[in-house]
Amino acid sequence: MKIGNLMMTIRLCIPGMLIIVLLSVISCKKEQPIPEKRPVQAINPYSSDSVFAEVKEKLQKNPDDVDALYHLADLYDRNGQYAEAIDAYKKVIKLKPDMGYAYFKMGTAYDRLNQPAEAINALKKAIKYMPNYAASYNNLGIAYGKLNRFNEEIAALKKAIKLRPTYSSARYNLGITYLKTGNKKASMQEYESLKNFDEGAAEALLKEIKSAS
Repeated sequence: MKIGNLMMTIRLCIPGMLIIVLLSVISCKKEQPIPEKRPVQAINPYSSDSVFAEVKEKLQKNPDDVDALYHLADLYDRNGQYAEAIDAYKKVIKLKPDMGYAYFKMGTAYDRLNQPAEAINALKKAIKYMPNYAASYNNLGIAYGKLNRFNEEIAALKKAIKLRPTYSSARYNLGITYLKTGNKKASMQEYESLKNFDEGAAEALLKEIKSAS
């Protein structure tokens, strides 16, 4: 802080006297704060680009690395690049034909591309290797529904619920399918079940039921 001295004269008037007082006044000049240097932001090692590059490098060294291929497929999937994800899942399955979860993910990617017939084929394979995985049946039901195969959709969704009775998505989807087929009573039963463990899903289904009335 820089400091300068100034002399100030004060005249005091007292009856019969004149007193002159000299005061030393300190003036302060406020220093501007020195801006702090911001650290250079490091590159995020977990960013999509960096991880993609790392996985692809592994595959250049070993194209048959199943784990790296699956990781690549998953990255494509998360990035919304479903066609690329499907190609990668196919390579995984070629190297490991019994990898049920790769079939499941591939079926889901087909569904995202609105290719229900291909999704059904992949999800059936997933069920073959993971017969107790409820999500496969739920997604299979959705794919059947897109083809207006409602009886098969209902059967698949019921299987998902049998495996996981508190599976909110499957019960909601089943309630919607019942509405499509005109079975409002059955849809209300799914609503009553949902109320016991998922009020949000129950309210959403009830709204659809009222709209269909």
